[in-house]
Amino acid sequence: MGRKIKRQSKLIIYLLSVIVVTILSFIGIEYGTTETVGNTMPINIAKPENLQNITIKTGPTITKDFLSETKQNLKVYFFDVGQADSILIMNEEQTMLIDAGNNDDGEMLVKNLETLGIAKIDYLVGTHPHEDHIGGMDNIIKNFEIGTIYMPKVQTNTKTFEDVLDAVKEKGLTISTPKLNDTFKVGQAECQVLAVDNKAKNLNLASIVIQMQFDDMTYLFTGDSEKEVEEKILKVNKDIKVNILKVGHHGSDTSSSKKFIQTLAPEISVISVGKDNFYGHPNQEVIERLEEVESKIYRTDEVGNVFIEQRKK
Repeated sequence: MGRKIKRQSKLIIYLLSVIVVTILSFIGIEYGTTETVGNTMPINIAKPENLQNITIKTGPTITKDFLSETKQNLKVYFFDVGQADSILIMNEEQTMLIDAGNNDDGEMLVKNLETLGIAKIDYLVGTHPHEDHIGGMDNIIKNFEIGTIYMPKVQTNTKTFEDVLDAVKEKGLTISTPKLNDTFKVGQAECQVLAVDNKAKNLNLASIVIQMQFDDMTYLFTGDSEKEVEEKILKVNKDIKVNILKVGHHGSDTSSSKKFIQTLAPEISVISVGKDNFYGHPNQEVIERLEEVESKIYRTDEVGNVFIEQRKK
């Protein structure tokens, strides 16, 4: 009799466990789904992460789940455009798009922006005229109202670059080149140009580098800037610290010098990179440098789109 009661008790406990799990799943509580990002700590990709005063979401596609109605908060979207860059910043109904992926990403980026309810790009930044940074810019220019277009004053003879110039001309727009230390605001986010080189023969070295400050957090968007540019930035900004870093040149060993990473000491690092790419990005030494400063790494080839929302204090 005692054994029978024990078996019945175990069955009842099992059934209750199944019911509880089913209820939790129904009301939207996620559990037990983790994915390792690089060699860093596991993160839960089934629900948002809350780190200090920011929320981080990741996913393969931009959906309404990425949306937030709080316009005062700063929103930064690192779009998954493979071996390329594209970053959207939103605050108080103003927007900045830094780079626009490859040529094949144009239509997808247009859909992403439409999903997010974007009608106007106040600042459109082409960090430098490589195809993996300006490939979809002509699509963006044709489909949205555009405010200021920033690009370095360097040129290439590629069709991609010509397509951007044609789109600019067709809309009656002009391209501006920011100067070193120029400042502007996206909503309440304060932006400053830390690097731009109009004489660079290596187009990566021409990259527009933008530092953004919102409340007590600092972001750095580096384009494909390499170690030479990093040295110039550190020479002028010796004690620069960054909370969130867009890792330069897709994690290439041409960027992210040990001194640069140790000085910045970013809490969060985002690497925009294509899965199984030909270049072997990101470089393992770069990953190790980021890990040495205990930076939490998000790679678009592993988690897809990365959305960071900073709550307004």
